[in-house]
Amino acid sequence: MSGQRPAGAEPAAGFAYALGAFLFWGLLPFYMKAVDHMPAWEVVAHRVIWSVPVAGLLLVAMRRTDDLRAALRDPKTLAQAALTAGLISINWGVYVWAIAAERTVEAALGYYINPLVNVLLATLFLGERLNRLQALAIGCAIVAVAILTMRAGGLPWVSLTLAFSFGLYGFFRKTLPVGAAQGFMLEVLLLSIPGLAVIVWMAALGTSHFGPTGWGDIWLLLLAGPVTAIPLILYANGAKLLRYTTIGVMQYLTPTLIFLVAIFVFGEPFSVWQLVAFGFIWAALGLYTLSLFRSARAVVKPPPAG
Repeated sequence: MSGQRPAGAEPAAGFAYALGAFLFWGLLPFYMKAVDHMPAWEVVAHRVIWSVPVAGLLLVAMRRTDDLRAALRDPKTLAQAALTAGLISINWGVYVWAIAAERTVEAALGYYINPLVNVLLATLFLGERLNRLQALAIGCAIVAVAILTMRAGGLPWVSLTLAFSFGLYGFFRKTLPVGAAQGFMLEVLLLSIPGLAVIVWMAALGTSHFGPTGWGDIWLLLLAGPVTAIPLILYANGAKLLRYTTIGVMQYLTPTLIFLVAIFVFGEPFSVWQLVAFGFIWAALGLYTLSLFRSARAVVKPPPAG
């Protein structure tokens, strides 16, 4: 996410970019449902492979290919990119599987929890202190997880894996010494090696959906690249133009859309206890949002005269 921008009107283009990204991500379950007859690892492999040309064309258009070449020659940068690439591939794989397994509600919960995970990571690893509202928000999230654990007889691992993999991805992504587009290209280049191996292996076994099962599956898998790269590119541009507070509030649009799609379109069950747990999460997000606005006001508040 972007840093705190100065007070004042925010560019309309920033809102358009961010809104496009969050809407795209919120409606992504429709695509994932269309490919739910394919193994998750095959879908992830094609997300990686077909993201490479999309990201490559973007870098050429931006004339930033020199940055990528420099990163490819730096072992430290490559190691950092390998870590972030591994984290985002875990996130993608679990998300694809969750939609296919009709656990979209749990996926939505994971992305609701993600902002609170970011706060927790900053506290644990960056030495940032929780204010009272943030502490209450994390407490509400812990209660929600405890309720779901007791009712399900185990941790809500789908939600927690999505929240922590994406939270850790964002945390370590900040240390990658390249821009957003270059970093994404570096990650998908590294992931393309195992991704191509998966595709070749499935073709050799005769279980591939890229070709033998017809043009419908071919087009669906070709779309995996654009549906992965486009929202990330939109988000990166929006985050540069908007304040942290604005992005922080807008990000709730994605899990809200995923939640609504899961309940009203996919018809997934939603129990009373899940409603109670989500109530605690929504309360936590309300407290977190209030803390964001208070922090923003403190930043832009003029110093006292004297």
